[in-house]
Amino acid sequence: MTYCIAASLNEGLVLVSDSRTNAGIDNVSTYGKMHAFDTNADRKIVLLSAGNLATTQAVLEQLKRDKLKDAKVNINSVDYLSDAANYLGQVSLEKQKQHLDTEGQSAFNPSATFIIAGQIGNEPPGAYMVYAEGNSITTSPHTPFLQIGEIKYGKPVLDRFLKLDTPLDEAARCCLVSMDSTIRSNASVGPPVEMLIYRKDSFRLDEYYCFEAENPYMVNLRKSWESTLRDAFAKLPPLMPQYAKPLEPDL
Repeated sequence: MTYCIAASLNEGLVLVSDSRTNAGIDNVSTYGKMHAFDTNADRKIVLLSAGNLATTQAVLEQLKRDKLKDAKVNINSVDYLSDAANYLGQVSLEKQKQHLDTEGQSAFNPSATFIIAGQIGNEPPGAYMVYAEGNSITTSPHTPFLQIGEIKYGKPVLDRFLKLDTPLDEAARCCLVSMDSTIRSNASVGPPVEMLIYRKDSFRLDEYYCFEAENPYMVNLRKSWESTLRDAFAKLPPLMPQYAKPLEPDL
């Protein structure tokens, strides 16, 4: 399993991903889920991936080949990020079908999901989640983030704090807390944690971070968050016994 986040805000994008892959408890390894394309100067596009590793690698390789061969539809030829999402969905479906057609793989699940994010030309930065079925969705003003993989543990903090006008640096801390919460609760998600901050209209990918397990900043962030939560919990209103009443038997 894995966990990836894309926050699409007024100031730009924050992308975060873990690096754990596993094929059972005795076969755990690391593989980066964040992939940047070397594109034309008028665009920057980054891919986050979750799901079957063979499928994601095959999709990435096809996208790279199409770009190098200047295929009719490729990462450099599309005019909008939504077109890039549609293109990615079709390539993903094609690669999944190839794996399913392989004899002797009846129990093999080739499905994969992706987040494609970035900026093309004068279009605002954005992010799209591409499902295994090939269709896609984007963010909204009420939910300015997308998640793929093991999403449930890290979603509450994103729901509470991420808004369209959240500053990017603040959003980055929020996404890292979301990732750390997931790592703490799910053994299938783990470091190194990659993070990219993309600032609107910059067309630069130079704010990239890679945090190992015991990175001093991540350790400090984790301890600070836990301490703050404990302080907040201690300040919660006490239970009021006057509201209690006997439970009546119903059997």
